[in-house]
Amino acid sequence: MRDTGPMVVDRGRYADVVTPWERESWRAAALDWVAGGLAGHGLRADGALEVRLRPWSVLVRVPVAGGPAVWFKASPPAGAFEGPLTAALARWVPEHVLHPLAVDAARGWALFPDGGDLFRAVLDSERVPPREWEALLRQYASMQYDLVRRADEIERLGVPAARTPGLPALFDRLLAGNTALGPDERARLDGLRPRLEDWCAELASLGVPDTLDHADLHDGQLFRPAAGRFTFFDWGDAAVSHPFCSLRVTAERACERYGPQVLPRLLAAYLEPWTGDGRTPAQLRRAAALAWRLSVLSRAAAWGRTFPGASGTGPGPGQTARWLLELQADPPFPGV
Repeated sequence: MRDTGPMVVDRGRYADVVTPWERESWRAAALDWVAGGLAGHGLRADGALEVRLRPWSVLVRVPVAGGPAVWFKASPPAGAFEGPLTAALARWVPEHVLHPLAVDAARGWALFPDGGDLFRAVLDSERVPPREWEALLRQYASMQYDLVRRADEIERLGVPAARTPGLPALFDRLLAGNTALGPDERARLDGLRPRLEDWCAELASLGVPDTLDHADLHDGQLFRPAAGRFTFFDWGDAAVSHPFCSLRVTAERACERYGPQVLPRLLAAYLEPWTGDGRTPAQLRRAAALAWRLSVLSRAAAWGRTFPGASGTGPGPGQTARWLLELQADPPFPGV
């Protein structure tokens, strides 16, 4: 398989992005690998490639003869864990995730089947009530709960650790390495450090164990194969961290669509699978409020996972600075 045929390349807002796709030898090797992965499933590429280049990934839609397209994804070295993690999740929680067709862990390559309708597309095409978002969060939280016992294995796959007791150290690294913060902003964040350490200590004391945090679970990162059922994918921002850090992105997207009045329902749905282990509803709400604020640390860290040479073309330092400054904002619900 070669790239001699028609091709559409989308660079989005990153016209000068540097990715491995620009190297002919890498491109040829990747497309040959895709062809081999397809052949292993009795499939053959047929049609124009659609290439999406970003500082953090190369994504290629590959049309397949007689069937739905497949997707090739190349991640930067810091995100090369995504393929192995997706393969492991397909073994551990197969009913919840997309199953890869092929994975090359050493090169950070993965080949994925078509997952059906993105939840975002469903939202654009029909009236979707808030209870679908409740079902989404309930299913996702149940998956996280089931993966608690796998946290060490997940970390051994290369997934970054952002465990609750280690969040102050992660904050220190992000603050020291950021070049976009102004002097006043840096001073405010420095002053926040003692409170952040207290928040982390309290969150850890509430006893909810660390597990897999998707860290960017929005409506474009999951499929909805049927009403009330979802398939999760795109784990490139993931971390092993406090599970409740996952709530914020999804809840904010739902609130943008339906208004802030849906937040209590979403919170209740997400916390439901975590009840019954001796923790009171008040303790779970307090943990959710603390994790809501602290969730920005994993998100800030994920902006550093770009291809070598791409750091000057992406939004990394500026976006990391914005997330760090969000630590100053109170969560939109009382923590009891």
